[in-house]
Amino acid sequence: MRISTAQFYESTAANYQKNFANVVKSSEEASSLVRVNTAADDPVGASRLLQLGQQASMLDQYKANTDTVKATLGQTESVLTSINNVLQRAKELAIGANNAGYTDADRQANASELGQIEEQLLSLMNSQDENGKYIFAGSKGDTVPFSRNSDGTYSYNGDQTTLNLPVGDNMSMATNSTGWEVFQQAVNTARTQVTSSMNDGLVTLSDGQVSSSVSYSNKFAGGEPYTVEFVSGTQLKITDGSGNDVTNEATRGGVITTGTNQNISFRGVDLTLNVNDPNAVLTGRNFTLQSKPDTFNVSRGPGNPGTVQATGTTITDPAAYKASFPSGSAVLKFTSDTTFELYAAPITADSKPVSNGTIVGNKATASGVEFTLDNTATNVLVAGDQFNVSVNTHETQNILDTVSQLKKALNTPTNGDAVATQKQLAAMTAGMGNLASGIDQVSAGLSSVGGRGSALDTQSDTNQALVLANAQTQSTIRDSDPAEVMTRLTLQQTMLQASQLAFSKIAQLGLFNKV
Repeated sequence: MRISTAQFYESTAANYQKNFANVVKSSEEASSLVRVNTAADDPVGASRLLQLGQQASMLDQYKANTDTVKATLGQTESVLTSINNVLQRAKELAIGANNAGYTDADRQANASELGQIEEQLLSLMNSQDENGKYIFAGSKGDTVPFSRNSDGTYSYNGDQTTLNLPVGDNMSMATNSTGWEVFQQAVNTARTQVTSSMNDGLVTLSDGQVSSSVSYSNKFAGGEPYTVEFVSGTQLKITDGSGNDVTNEATRGGVITTGTNQNISFRGVDLTLNVNDPNAVLTGRNFTLQSKPDTFNVSRGPGNPGTVQATGTTITDPAAYKASFPSGSAVLKFTSDTTFELYAAPITADSKPVSNGTIVGNKATASGVEFTLDNTATNVLVAGDQFNVSVNTHETQNILDTVSQLKKALNTPTNGDAVATQKQLAAMTAGMGNLASGIDQVSAGLSSVGGRGSALDTQSDTNQALVLANAQTQSTIRDSDPAEVMTRLTLQQTMLQASQLAFSKIAQLGLFNKV
């Protein structure tokens, strides 16, 4: 086979260019120690590097989210610790006021400090972060979570939404603790009441204190209202709402003595019986024992075009109330100056009324609840007027209300009157029970924050291990082995020199060189 001179030069030039390109590429690789610069260098490796790069970006985002959650949890923990310390001081004041040697003036001094504690608690529970967002308002960060009502009680204006951020491939973490969860859901131990038709002060029975929520829910709630009747000077009888005799479930089967501070436990409720006059006739006396009825706090909508206020509420139809009145909170909206609709709060574009009606006189009755309005010649209802209605079932109690009630009890003078003293002691017992419940709720909130912090530390360690593994894997795929690349470069340089030498030698083998 004959090889023309042109073919020889073309073949030699192509071979030289190939060797030269290899040397250049290996030189660049030796300089940067990066093996994969483009997908052409290693298609499979480049694809894997792309995946690893996406994972690295996600891990960076997880770290940023982790830092955010840690900062928020740290602030929440600090505020909750301060609140817990303030509540402990309130507990000390309440216990101290139970001292038999305390006078009305001493208790009122404690009440004054409780008033300062109440204001301090309100400020702490309305704490804001560095961005001005309220940390206990749920997702409504621009809304003040707790406000004082006109009657001295408190309302929660936030929601129950936690703000979650992903901190791992399969893990999200709540950045906040809602005021509803931490402060609003403390079990109310004073949610029963006792009424009597004979209030001569000779015999009193306290409103009661829930000592067992399980017994209360499973037994007490299903049998109320109860009638507590004295059948003799040493025996009382308890009948449930259906007329069944349930006395055997009370302490000592209903046996009593003449004297004060007699404890009676019945279906998870502790009551105190005081026979203040040993000569008092007990037979025929009776009391009614039941849960406190639901109460309502009604406030005007901030943008109401009218000036009418709601002055009172009454449950007129218990069956209708239980069947359809929204739990938690509702909105009473007037569609004209005489017609209205009741909605579950908050109202959205898809909201539908649960009931509607027409005003009769100055009464608007919706879902078994009668609202009294002060609509007069000067206060006029206008279409579009709205009233926000919060329902208090007395099953739970805001810790601010607990401190406020304790303050009120200590501020009430007894002037040495036995009945007034017994009422004050009962109110203080209820207050201390609810204070202990509130402290437990705040402690549970602190535990939740601590638990999330611990889980976050564990996840952070996991993420950091993934970051190191990711970087190592990327390096294995992308980076060059210095020894291998230098050996290869030396070989390629030698081959380049050999091809140059071979070209020069063969180029001298032409026929004209032999003539």
